[in-house]
Amino acid sequence: MARKTYIAAINEALFEEMHRDSSVLLMGEDVRIGVFAGTRGLHKEFGDKRVIDTPISELAVAGAGVGAAATGLRPIVDLMFGTFLYLAFDQIANQAGAMRYMFGGQTKLPLVYMVQNGSGSSAGHHHSQSVHQFFMNMPLIKVVMPSTAYDVKGLLKAAIRDDNPVVFLNHLSLGGQRSDIPDEEYVIPLGEGEVKRHGKDITICSVGLMVLHSLKAAKELEKEGIDVEVIDLRTLKPWDESLVLESVRKTGRFVAVDEGHLVCGAASEWAASVAEKAFSDLKAPVKRVAAKPVPIPFSPKLEKAVVPSAEEIADAVRSLMSYPVAVQVAK
Repeated sequence: MARKTYIAAINEALFEEMHRDSSVLLMGEDVRIGVFAGTRGLHKEFGDKRVIDTPISELAVAGAGVGAAATGLRPIVDLMFGTFLYLAFDQIANQAGAMRYMFGGQTKLPLVYMVQNGSGSSAGHHHSQSVHQFFMNMPLIKVVMPSTAYDVKGLLKAAIRDDNPVVFLNHLSLGGQRSDIPDEEYVIPLGEGEVKRHGKDITICSVGLMVLHSLKAAKELEKEGIDVEVIDLRTLKPWDESLVLESVRKTGRFVAVDEGHLVCGAASEWAASVAEKAFSDLKAPVKRVAAKPVPIPFSPKLEKAVVPSAEEIADAVRSLMSYPVAVQVAK
């Protein structure tokens, strides 16, 4: 077992899957040189036919991926930034997500759209948005966002092997995050969350970078005697609802933390589900922590102000811990 970075874990997963299955190929913008390093070395190993640099036309590349998947290949389409998926929206929403259903199951769509998602690099609005909530709303498309190097390797291997379209989002700020990576092969099933920190007083649910912020908040709150349970969903769709509900039934309090926006966002989905299905277990209202409703600023200070911080998460927890518990008065 060796300690490796998030980027190295992506690279390792791609090498292993392309060696394992000759139908797996990589296409996208600058994938041969590997702008984000995750795809470096693949062209030298697998050649022109399996590692394909494409023109800067996201709609065309996304569509080429759909065609390749429908005809028996397993393409990984690297479109660099999450916001670039907007340019490929039609092919993802109208073709990739619907084709297997419209064709009555006569074809499979084993296709991965891989991008960098989220803030933290002061790259401005066009490169720093959190776009996952849009794809959560599309039927038959799976959405993944890991928070650790260990998770990204296992989840990416599962996504490549899945027979359905997967939008795979790697947070921009996690490239250097390190984990112990086993020497033997492992795969993490899509749809299974993980409790990153066990606690008894309150549940925090999150994904990606916000998991690390939540763990930081939990560490600070421990000094105040508040025992926080932190759940990393890892997969946004399908998300591990049963794991979250089980935790809330134990703690009685719930905070949903997401880097996306509140309106129709991931945090809103989690909060609504908990309020609907675990209402009788709650000791306080559910609470959401999400990005401010503005475009992501270029300024580092303003960017930090827009995106949820560990301090903001901790304040949300404190507000629920101080919420008065209803006392039933006997008639």
